[in-house]
Amino acid sequence: WACLTPRIVSLTLTDCINVADEAVGAVAQLLPSLYEFSLQAYHVTDAALGFFSPKQSATLSILRLQSCWEVTNHGIVNIVHSLPNLTVLSLSGCSKVTDDGVELIAENLQKLRCLDLSWCPRITDAALEYIACDLNLLEELTLDRCVHITDIGVGYISTMLSLSALFLRWCSQVRDFGIQHLCGMRNLQVLSLAGCPLLTSSGLSSLIQLRHLQELELTNCPGASRELFDYLREHLPRCLVVE
Repeated sequence: WACLTPRIVSLTLTDCINVADEAVGAVAQLLPSLYEFSLQAYHVTDAALGFFSPKQSATLSILRLQSCWEVTNHGIVNIVHSLPNLTVLSLSGCSKVTDDGVELIAENLQKLRCLDLSWCPRITDAALEYIACDLNLLEELTLDRCVHITDIGVGYISTMLSLSALFLRWCSQVRDFGIQHLCGMRNLQVLSLAGCPLLTSSGLSSLIQLRHLQELELTNCPGASRELFDYLREHLPRCLVVE
């Protein structure tokens, strides 16, 4: 790690079987100007997330932790105390993070504009209530494969006026009633409901109320018929409808 130059502002480490806590400690020590840090490392633990320096608390804005399976809510505590100025946070595949961890994020990282909780199977509707209440600047939310999310949670999200992009791929409990909630999100520009198995053509057709929608992804939706795609394209001519 001695080869790292202090001038580095963006660092990505992916698919790193041998990267562990001490490596994150080296990054924290050697890169005081780091602005963006993306890490996919299966053996990093909560302790690593406490290594960030006071200098990095001011400079580090983007943190992506992908498939860091050992990270728990204790790691979230370290993140919110060490890096209060984050604007982008991804915990995709951090499968031990629960609603309590999301509550910590919502209460302490209120500058967030982008949050990715995809493949976090312990997340429920309660987490979405915390997000909706406290993250007033959030523009993009990714909840792919959060299989415990229901229409109730979608209802919480629908109150977020700042949200312009929402990804609900393979959220297997979302139904047409949840779609009705989404239809009130007038600022939504990008929406993915790919793989949501319970949505019907009737529910999906109501999405024409989202007049500012620029991209709508409905791949692998059993309820999306050829007639539905034609209907959506007719009524949302400026929207890219992805089959």
